[in-house]
Amino acid sequence: MIPEPTAAAASRPSEQNQNSRDGANSSGAVNHSEDESGNENRQKSVRRRKRAHEGSENVKRKRAKAGRSSVRRARGSHNKQRHVEAVTLFEVVTMGRSAMQAVIEDWIEAYVTDRDSSLLDLISFFIQCSGCKGVVTAEMCQSKEDSDVMSKMVEELDEVASLQYKKFLAFPWILTVTWPMDTDSVEYPLIQSGPYGRWFHSEFCDFVSVLVAQCQHSVIFDRYLMDTLISLLTELSNSYVRAFRHTCTLAAVKLLSALVGVALSLSVGIENSQKLYKVQRTKTARQKSTPQLERIQKKITELQEKRVEIESMMDIIFKGVFLKRYRDVLPEIRSICMEELGLWMKLYSSAFLSDSYLKYVGWMMYDKDRMISMTLDKDSEVAVQTMKLLVLISKTSDDALSPEDYKQLLQFVYSSQRPLAATAGELLFSRLLNTVTPASDTQDERNEEEAHERRTSARLKALLQFHQESELHKHVVYLVDSLWDCGGALLKDWATLTSILLQDPSSHSTGLTLAEQAVLVEILVASVRQASEGPALAGRSGAKKVMSAREKKIQMDDCTKLTEHLLLVLPKLLSKFSSSRDIVASLMRIPQYFHPEGPEAENTQAVSSLMAEMGAVLDLHSGPAVLEAAARTYLALCGEETTWCATARAARDSLVQTWADRLTVLLEDSLKGDCFSADEEKTGEFLATLKKLRAFHNCHDLSRWSLFELLSPLLPAESSRGGAPPEVLLEVLQCLCYFLLWSLNTSHETLTSRENAVAQRLQLRLFCERSHRCLSHPDNVVRQQAFLGVCDVLTAHSYQLHVWDPTSFGPLLYTPSPKLQRALLTFVCMHVFVGPECDSQSRVSENSEVERLEDLHKRRNLLAAFCKLIVHGVLEMSMAAEVFMFYMKYYNDFGDIIKETMYRTRQIDKIESARTLALCLQQLFVRLKKEQESGGRAHPGVQTFTSIKELARRFALTFGDLVKFRECVVMIHRNGIEFVFQEFSQTPETPTPPYLSFLTILSEFSCKLLKPDKKTVFSCLQKHTAEHIIDLREECWQPLIYYRASLLAAAEGEDAVSYVSSDRKPNPPNRSPFSKQKLEEGKSPCPVSPVDSKISKGHRSNFSPSHQERTTDMDPFSLPLEPSARRLDTEGTIVSTSNEVDDDTVEIEL
Repeated sequence: MIPEPTAAAASRPSEQNQNSRDGANSSGAVNHSEDESGNENRQKSVRRRKRAHEGSENVKRKRAKAGRSSVRRARGSHNKQRHVEAVTLFEVVTMGRSAMQAVIEDWIEAYVTDRDSSLLDLISFFIQCSGCKGVVTAEMCQSKEDSDVMSKMVEELDEVASLQYKKFLAFPWILTVTWPMDTDSVEYPLIQSGPYGRWFHSEFCDFVSVLVAQCQHSVIFDRYLMDTLISLLTELSNSYVRAFRHTCTLAAVKLLSALVGVALSLSVGIENSQKLYKVQRTKTARQKSTPQLERIQKKITELQEKRVEIESMMDIIFKGVFLKRYRDVLPEIRSICMEELGLWMKLYSSAFLSDSYLKYVGWMMYDKDRMISMTLDKDSEVAVQTMKLLVLISKTSDDALSPEDYKQLLQFVYSSQRPLAATAGELLFSRLLNTVTPASDTQDERNEEEAHERRTSARLKALLQFHQESELHKHVVYLVDSLWDCGGALLKDWATLTSILLQDPSSHSTGLTLAEQAVLVEILVASVRQASEGPALAGRSGAKKVMSAREKKIQMDDCTKLTEHLLLVLPKLLSKFSSSRDIVASLMRIPQYFHPEGPEAENTQAVSSLMAEMGAVLDLHSGPAVLEAAARTYLALCGEETTWCATARAARDSLVQTWADRLTVLLEDSLKGDCFSADEEKTGEFLATLKKLRAFHNCHDLSRWSLFELLSPLLPAESSRGGAPPEVLLEVLQCLCYFLLWSLNTSHETLTSRENAVAQRLQLRLFCERSHRCLSHPDNVVRQQAFLGVCDVLTAHSYQLHVWDPTSFGPLLYTPSPKLQRALLTFVCMHVFVGPECDSQSRVSENSEVERLEDLHKRRNLLAAFCKLIVHGVLEMSMAAEVFMFYMKYYNDFGDIIKETMYRTRQIDKIESARTLALCLQQLFVRLKKEQESGGRAHPGVQTFTSIKELARRFALTFGDLVKFRECVVMIHRNGIEFVFQEFSQTPETPTPPYLSFLTILSEFSCKLLKPDKKTVFSCLQKHTAEHIIDLREECWQPLIYYRASLLAAAEGEDAVSYVSSDRKPNPPNRSPFSKQKLEEGKSPCPVSPVDSKISKGHRSNFSPSHQERTTDMDPFSLPLEPSARRLDTEGTIVSTSNEVDDDTVEIEL
């Protein structure tokens, strides 16, 4: 609540003087608001303002000269336009520090002249800063010890008048503050959001500091100003009203901080005077000046007395405000108190750095459970600062945290926030790793290197134990990242790490199991990655994105060091752990982080040794982890910028040639025509070789080995039996897909003639035809891979056609056959949009959440691959209608993919995209209509009328810019109207079009029409309905009535429901027969469109009496001059798809 800037400051009656203060009580009032509740209250407020103005007139006359000078400094030219009384102390806060100093200086001059009135100004300032717009009444008090006075100090509510009262003593004043009861629910200046709240907080604190700083040599020691001010702030800080308590607590502690500055300056003056006194005392008797010594001693005494008085004020504020508010219910007030206490201890340690004050800090930190729970705060900065504080506590006191506390805190090394994880890593390093000392063994510790190795081994042993005991996370890379800042020296000690791994298993110095060795290898790989790439990790935020020059230099040096060491040691590690699949899979990733320009890069012998060991590992293992790591490592080593690229490429080509030759031999023995005949051993060998080629073909271009001609015969040409096993077909489909993708990607190099382009298109056609047959394979995995392969290849082919230079040879146009297009669409509908009741049998465990998520991930990939075909123009955009119709039904699973497809297709052709949306709704409606007419059991793929209408509403919401998509919305309406009335011939048996209810769905797009377009669509509707005889009183025409109402509802905020309900008013029950007959004779039932009156007259004879009774008083489709009451007529707002209500009738209440 922000006070009015023109509020009066403070006042007292002009007759008040010293004698009246001694003789009787006098009062003054400060008004901060204007009552608007009635004439009586308004008159009372005027009288209050009048008394306030008269009471402050004397002091303003006395301050006129000084006040004008301050206003000139504060407001400049505004002094000529505004009177001096418009400047209050509260307004000074809004004018900056320079104006604040000038006005406070003039206030001090006015205080010296008339301290009571000036003090009331200051009291008014603090009450205004609390956001109070109430009334302050002041009366004089005779004595603090008066029991009658103290009994009047109350704070109560007057619920009848909706006012709150607080009467308190700010000697020599008894102040009564009256304010509305809802003050506590309104924002006051300190808590207002945005920059104003922060700005006011700063300026308010500056005001208190400037006030004390400019009073420290004068009125601060008059035992009147500070007593009254401290009494005021103490009383208001004890109020149950949040605004008073918060504002005055802040003012009180800032006042104490300002007094600390005064005490410090007095201490400096005392110290300097004492030094001067000592210098004078050391002089000889002839040089001594006794009067000067006496003056210095007198000054010292005066300064000491002032410091004692200041410290007394500080003690009163501390006991009156801090002791009551440091445990306040509001966290803002508690934090203010503790923050200022820390500042007092830092600035004035001689007085505050003692047990009497330190205990409050200890009490606030005593609640360890609360502090530990704060590490889970949703504000990451709060959690980080809490963790840092707990780390400091752990370092200073071993017993402060229990083992359960450490167990909970150390798990934060796996946090997704890197600052929090790094702080937890510091706790882990200082608590577990830095305190580990190996057992002393002087016989074995012959030199310093061995001692260092033993210490490192002990630390790593502790780290391995922590990782194994931790059940929260199994990713070592996150643990290494958390320890990197504090334990980087340990983790970058690659020489010791590899030495421990290469030690003899029988050696008594390590005692590492195979599982521990596997974890240690992961730590080695993670440290190598961290040194090479930095702390950027997937799933962890808060890392520094831009490195400094010094950090880049350190990273380059670390890469060079690890390359020099591991290039020589890695072959030994691969040889030792060659039989362990998981360990070699991790070790094979290390060369990806080598520095290609290091000094050891030219060591051909070391590179050849590494290639040989990697080849030996690939001969032993064919697991996906090993093959993927090997393929990526060869890709990194074969780069053109590397020094060892020639050696690496030669080794890679030798491996691929060996696998291709072995595969050729196996195919000659196993493939007889279209029949694959091989025993289990040969099939396993064939499959292992095929997996290696597939893994390397994913990263490397192996086109020169002609794998397409070698493997394509394995795909079934016909649906005959005797084909390859499903696992073999899966690898063949992937390998051929990679072959075609590489062929398309390198077309600028390989397509040098038309013959090559024709051969490429033949390969593409053969792959699509063979994969088409695999879409009906019994194995679900094979079907999915065939679908993904076709989609990826066709998408890449379309992309190459768009980016190719037409002046040179390029890929030839290939369009998939209509049969293949329909097969792809059918596959998506059958394998992607499936519910739990019609899911495939391949999902073994429905209760397993992991399997459900994996299955959802596969289905999302299938849908994304199909949508790419539509976006890239491989398939017609109209085929997206089958996908769009599932937008709402599967919104949680595929809503983002479908919405992105809508957005992309709209960018390509917004008209065609809108036509696809209309087609989608029409297809859904037709299926629903056929389902109703058949009368059979509801098919799970058919959506209800309500869901179709909701889908149309969501489609309409995608047209945000009405001007941009104006043509699209009009086209949807035209298309829908034509869909309803096309080829309709009215007969007595079929008086309405069979798809008339579709107009209710189409009305969802009416709100997106501009007013001129509504007229256009309305004309189109008239054109299609002019040929038919329409009786608006028939319930079967309700969809048409509703749709017309949506087009004619031009008033802002009026929808079709309100329009229909307001226009279809029944006849009043008291209408006379004469008036009814007159209405029937003078007004025929209004057709849907203005047509020849002969049609209406000819049709009038067919009306039944029941229909005539429902005739309305006005034209149901004329725009009313004044909208009638929007009462929903539920009887006339039921849309039906048939004349009779039965179980198959779709009804929707509007």
